[in-house]
Amino acid sequence: MQAAAQSLALQLQSVEVRGPEDFEAAFAAAADGHAGAVIVFDDPLTLGYPTQVVALAAKRRLPVIYGFREFPEVDGLMSYGADPVAIYRQIAIYVAKVLRGVKPAVLPVEQPNKFDLVLNLKTAKVIGVELPTSILLRADTVIE
Repeated sequence: MQAAAQSLALQLQSVEVRGPEDFEAAFAAAADGHAGAVIVFDDPLTLGYPTQVVALAAKRRLPVIYGFREFPEVDGLMSYGADPVAIYRQIAIYVAKVLRGVKPAVLPVEQPNKFDLVLNLKTAKVIGVELPTSILLRADTVIE
């Protein structure tokens, strides 16, 4: 991520969060550091507190992209991540193969191949972000 940021002439700021009590300070640090955008990584911790995380981002008027669609569904700005339905289908196929006697060790490791972009236009308006038409056209789901 650092290499990509440098190639785009962007400064990357990393903020560590170890528990839900760290969310407030993390968003304060991002805002105090004049972050132009925030990435909240796919993590059991953040996924366990989507409403709290989204509220703190809105309080600081920070544009945030998440990895799970649950965040824009509770008023987060946007998410881009693997489609969970496609992942569960692939898991079911693997389970069926194992139940038919295929050894798990011979099954290949697969990467997700379907991703969803979810945008929340209501949130974009509230925090003062205008999403480009090119992004709106690519969205799989737009929440108004």
